[in-house]
Amino acid sequence: MTDAILVVLAASTVRLAIPLLFAALGELVSEKAGLLNLSLEGMMLAAAFGGALGCFASGSPVVGLVVALACSTVVAGLQGLFSIVLRANQIVSGIGLNIAVLGVTTIAARALFGRDAGFTIPGFGKLAIPRFADLPFFGPVLFSQSGFVYAAPAVALLIALLLYRTTPGLALRAAGDEPRAVDKSGASIAAIRWLAILVTGLAAGLGGAVYSLADIHTFTENMTSGAGYLALAAVIFGRWRVVGTIVASLVFGAAASLQFQLPALGVDFLPPALLIMMPYVLALLAVSGLVGRQSPPRALALPFHR
Repeated sequence: MTDAILVVLAASTVRLAIPLLFAALGELVSEKAGLLNLSLEGMMLAAAFGGALGCFASGSPVVGLVVALACSTVVAGLQGLFSIVLRANQIVSGIGLNIAVLGVTTIAARALFGRDAGFTIPGFGKLAIPRFADLPFFGPVLFSQSGFVYAAPAVALLIALLLYRTTPGLALRAAGDEPRAVDKSGASIAAIRWLAILVTGLAAGLGGAVYSLADIHTFTENMTSGAGYLALAAVIFGRWRVVGTIVASLVFGAAASLQFQLPALGVDFLPPALLIMMPYVLALLAVSGLVGRQSPPRALALPFHR
C-alpha cells in the first residue's frame, strides 16, 4: 500500500511540475537578458485558452498546440512592446497584461463555450513507452505520462545549450548583467531581448497548453490559477540556473500534488486550506531570500537607455 501511494504521489508531482517547468525555463531566458515578465501568468492562460479553442474548432490537438503557442507569443510580444520599445515599468505592465488576458479569456470562453457547457476536447493522452512503462515505480512515474513530460528534458537541454554553449547565449547573459558593455560591442540589446522574450512566450505556451490539452481536456476560467507566478518563483528558488529551476519546479509540483492526493488517500489531519496554500508559501520563501543567497542579473527589470 505504501509503494502504491508513493507511485501516485510521484507521478502526480511530475505531471503538475511540467507546466511550471516549461514556463520557468522560458522566464529564465528572459531574466538572464534583463527582462522580468510578470505577464508569464497571462501567457500561460492565453495558451490554455488558445489550445482549447484550436482543438475544439478543428478536432486536432496538434492544431490546438499551434494555436496555444501563437496566443502565448502574442502576449509575449505585447510584453516586449511595453518593456523593450516603450521602456514601461515591467512590473506594472506585466500585471496589467495578466488582468487583460484573464478578462479576455473569460469573456471569450463564456461566449464560445457557455458558462456551464462542460465541453471536452480530444487533447493528448498518456503515452506509455513500451517495456519502460512496465518498470516498477519508474514506469508509471516517468514512462506513462503525456508527451509533454518527455519533451521537457529536451527543452531544458536546449535552453541550457543556448545559454551556456552558444554565442547568442553569451550575449544574452551579458545583456542582463552589463547591457552597456554589450551595446558598446556593437550588439543590439533590443534584438537580444526580443529573442529572449519570444523564447519565453513559446516556452510558456507549452506550459499553458499542458493544462487544456493534456491534463483535463477542456478550458475553465482562470484555469492556470497562479501557475505563472509559481514559475517566476521557481526561477528565483533555482537561483537563475537551469538545474536549480528544474528542482524548484519539482518541489512546487510536489506541494501541489499533496494538495490533491492527501485528501484522496484519507489523510485528513491537515487542514485543506493549508494544503491549498502550500505551493504559494514555498514561493513566498523563495522570493524572500530565506532559501539562500540570491544573485539575480544586475540589470534585471531595468529598461535600457542607450
